[in-house]
Amino acid sequence: MQEIYDVNDGIIIVNKPPNCTSHDIVARIKKITQKKVGHTGTLDPLAQGVLPILLGKGTLCSKYLINHDKTYKVTIKLGETTKTLDREGEIIEKREISRKIFDKDFLENNIRKFVGKQEQTPPIYSAIKVNGKKLYEYARKGQDIEIKPRNIEIYDIQINNINSEENEITLIVKCSKGTYIRSLCKDISEKIGTIGYMKELQRLQVGEFTLENSITLENDEQMDIQEIMKNIITIEQIFLKNDKIELEQNKLKHFLNGVKITVNKSD
Repeated sequence: MQEIYDVNDGIIIVNKPPNCTSHDIVARIKKITQKKVGHTGTLDPLAQGVLPILLGKGTLCSKYLINHDKTYKVTIKLGETTKTLDREGEIIEKREISRKIFDKDFLENNIRKFVGKQEQTPPIYSAIKVNGKKLYEYARKGQDIEIKPRNIEIYDIQINNINSEENEITLIVKCSKGTYIRSLCKDISEKIGTIGYMKELQRLQVGEFTLENSITLENDEQMDIQEIMKNIITIEQIFLKNDKIELEQNKLKHFLNGVKITVNKSD
């Protein structure tokens, strides 16, 4: 018989391992907590890192958390590209690479051009829906479909490592919600005069949630539930830094009964 644990409502930050889906993490936590479980945005199966998981009534907070900015560590493989723009896809083209590409000043000058507000075209292998179908469904059938660009913002890009022997560069990218790192890898590669794909991806931060306050699931029910119970962030803690409105007793009663009220928020 499934043991029922007394787990609070709220949010936990999971360090998702590579080669599993965000749904896999949700399903595991749901199984051991017996609570309603959700997340604030998926990570690609090959990616690892920060994955906020909502528990119980914490799932009602999703709309307040999905717009958070994100920070990634990404490794780009230069000189070749794949159908999916990541290492899971079939290699479809290879090119010789000029050695000047690995000059740090050359890289910095070109990469900095991607900082700021811009339009970005999502990859065809993505879950964005067009005419009721996900883009990757069109891609798998070899069908052409118009992909409209999206407004995104890159706040900062820093070079983390240059590996000219392996034809790879690693970047730290701070960006807005909706940014596709695979598309960014493609665009950066073209900007510096070659082709490339996303080889490795690690999400370092989502809003205020970082790797440092994330937990790693061990596939051991007792160990995992202990980690969850120790590290859960309550709903009250989630909104601790938000503005507060104090209601008089009569307005509080109306509010709790679902009546829409207006208040004057003081400075």
